[in-house]
Amino acid sequence: MRWGRTVAEILHIIAALVTTTAITSVAAWGYPVGAKTIWDVGFVSMAFVLGMGIKPLREAWAADAQGAAT
Repeated sequence: MRWGRTVAEILHIIAALVTTTAITSVAAWGYPVGAKTIWDVGFVSMAFVLGMGIKPLREAWAADAQGAAT
């Protein structure tokens, strides 16, 4: 059983979370007065990234478990 698709999806989610964190961090640094609000919005955005990644991750997992050709 190969797990290439599943690993790729996990890496995409990680990359999206790192990017969201970087953008949020720079925004909070650039506007310190609103840093708490910016971080709140950033955390919600990270939750959405995770939520939107669940379906593709489950589909990749199922495809890998069935041994579908890549």
